[in-house]
Amino acid sequence: MIPRSLVNINDYDKDDILHTLKLAAEFKKNPDRDLLKGKICATLFFEPSTRTRLSFETAVSRLQGRIIGFSDASTSSSTKGESLKDTIMMVSNYADLIIMRHHLEGSARYASEISPVPFINAGDGSNQHPTQTLLDLFSIFETQGTLDNLKITIVGDLKYGRAVHSLIQGLSHFNPSFNFVAPKELRIPDKYKSYCDNLNISYNEYSDFSPESINSADILYMTRVQRERFTDLMEYERVKNVYVLHNEMLKDSKDNLKVLHPLPRVKEIDQDVDDNPKAYYFQQAKNGMFVRQAVICDLMGISVTK
Repeated sequence: MIPRSLVNINDYDKDDILHTLKLAAEFKKNPDRDLLKGKICATLFFEPSTRTRLSFETAVSRLQGRIIGFSDASTSSSTKGESLKDTIMMVSNYADLIIMRHHLEGSARYASEISPVPFINAGDGSNQHPTQTLLDLFSIFETQGTLDNLKITIVGDLKYGRAVHSLIQGLSHFNPSFNFVAPKELRIPDKYKSYCDNLNISYNEYSDFSPESINSADILYMTRVQRERFTDLMEYERVKNVYVLHNEMLKDSKDNLKVLHPLPRVKEIDQDVDDNPKAYYFQQAKNGMFVRQAVICDLMGISVTK
């Protein structure tokens, strides 16, 4: 039997999401446990990462598990021409769970289908980033007290932003409404607009970062323009700094507004926002560890008690 894996946020239904958030809350109260003692988790990062890799590795370490793998594909046998299939099959000989980030869309689904051990997608190209979505949902619930009926403004790279694509799908269970703010080169792909249309999720599209899009929101989700996704660097230069959030822009926003960002940021959030109590992106990143502890234990069938 193929073990349960997390590749796409749609692999989890509403109950799965709420269950994961409940477990994450327990881990936030007490992250240091011995639930993974004697277990080995492999982190295969074919693409650069700081927060995702370190939070996964910290999650495993705080549960007394061990880590193998690589953070630079140039040190792996893929540089010798080893196929992804062979890498997954080889690593599964040594590990109880595989966590992988890869630059190719669809690579995670393929890897999960051939892996004999549980598998977690830590990002596949511009496609999906499901654990980012779960930590985003945890942060939204933590700050708003609910996931239901919220207005979410998403700003920046909506075309290539895998965190954005996953978030839209993850929130779909909770009757959201969206403001999509992007230049025409990076606007939300039609398939995600169709996804919203099919589920009667309301949304507005803007090309300008207007006060209305900020002041009507419960969550302001900023994203960076991802240079690594562009083949045309001239196009990147045109759009890289098109939207920048400054502290002054939050003065008329709702009292409950929180600013989130999947990080890393470049210039899209000025550092003058950092001391505003509405800035929540560093706490959001910290929440990733607790959420990933929950996902790892759940996929490995490990019971979590208070």
